Amino acid sequence: MKECTVPKMKSHRGAAKRIKRRKGGTFGRGKATATHNLSSKSSKRKMHLRKAAGISDADIGRVKRMLAT
Repeated sequence: MKECTVPKMKSHRGAAKRIKRRKGGTFGRGKATATHNLSSKSSKRKMHLRKAAGISDADIGRVKRMLAT
């Protein structure tokens, strides 16, 4: 007899390229607006854009579903 198996969840490829799971189980992402029109941004603003950002608690469930983890 043929066994019925649930198909594997596919991860959202756009989210997988932008969001990474950190060592402690939280999720990290890069900040927006850090790649273009840099001459009009101050050095302080660009410095803070370099740091990684986290995912808000409200979005954790959605991110887990998109990354199929």
